[in-house]
Amino acid sequence: MSVSIGTPFKPSAKKVLLCGSGELGKEVVIELQRYGVEVIALDAYENAPAMQVADRSHVVSMLDGPALRTIIEKEQPDLVVPEVEAIATDVLAELEKSGTTTIIPTARATQLTMNREGIRRVAAEELGLRTSPYRFAETKEQFDQAIEEIGMPCVVKPIMSSSGKGQSTVKSAVDITKAWEYAQAGGRAGKGKVIVEGFVEFDYEITQLTIRHAGGTSFCEPIGHIQVDGDYRESWQPHPMADSAIAEAREYARKITDELGGWGVFGVELFIKDDQVIFSEVSPRPHDTGMVTMISQDLSQFALHARAILGLPIPAIRQYGPSASSVILVEGDSDNPSFSNLDAALAEPDVQLRLFGKPAVKGLRRMGVALARGEDVEQARAKANASSSAVQVTLG
Repeated sequence: MSVSIGTPFKPSAKKVLLCGSGELGKEVVIELQRYGVEVIALDAYENAPAMQVADRSHVVSMLDGPALRTIIEKEQPDLVVPEVEAIATDVLAELEKSGTTTIIPTARATQLTMNREGIRRVAAEELGLRTSPYRFAETKEQFDQAIEEIGMPCVVKPIMSSSGKGQSTVKSAVDITKAWEYAQAGGRAGKGKVIVEGFVEFDYEITQLTIRHAGGTSFCEPIGHIQVDGDYRESWQPHPMADSAIAEAREYARKITDELGGWGVFGVELFIKDDQVIFSEVSPRPHDTGMVTMISQDLSQFALHARAILGLPIPAIRQYGPSASSVILVEGDSDNPSFSNLDAALAEPDVQLRLFGKPAVKGLRRMGVALARGEDVEQARAKANASSSAVQVTLG
């Protein structure tokens, strides 16, 4: 298949509309720009990271179906690329069905993964993948019953949220009401249904980045990571695994991504216990833990995503050696943050920084990431953590 890309702002232009303009979307836009793609970025606030490098942008709530439809019909993109879960997916499905545009990876994938109920039922009940025990609850009474059936400790999440928002662990009866209220406050679409998951005893958890493309399916080396309250703090690649566990992880990743279909990068989250794989979640887009690939691979997950969605070849992925990422996390309230001591943060060889350019901090927010390579994973992690810790943030 021959792939053709035109010239931005000309009738021949290849146009991509990005739904969500965070730090992951920013890297995707940069990679698309390398191919001369015309990019339009959407988000609910002005000057979001991806908007800073896109050709133009619109501020809109992507849960506002009519407003989202109006922008897509006005821009007439070749591809619509979701970067977040909270989107009016019914509009995407209608547009895909009409042939107006192509949804990446598919409208069905965005519908299934925008809430944890859809994808969990497909994984466990249709594909037969091992998962934690789970129940769904829409009311406080159902929630209490779900916790009684699942038992404690258990994990509570809104069925639609991101970056750990609304997620907590119930360890005893005193946590129950607090967990319910926190989940209701943390949902991307407001109050609603939650999932109660049995606590999984695991040796470690990984992200298996999986790329579906014109030539088939490719896999990156497994990424280990640390999450706090469901939000990523560190990641490293490759995570050491037995060959049998790697094979099963890729089998699970292939099954769930084949079910979702389409082209692009998928972040498949898996627990590993005694070399046995347990499915957790899947994102039909680049994954936050995959930011390590910006230093660990010749083609980052963002470069791979751009190639895949444009129909370009995906070659064998070359690893540069043990690598790690460490988040620059900022807490406070400011619409004018600034960063200093960057010379110290970048003093060591094989260390890089990405400052996301988010225009404001309110509460706890991920504002950048340090990346490092080392002789082994432990050294890479130490270098990345030292770099992120060295960055000083002033909230003006």
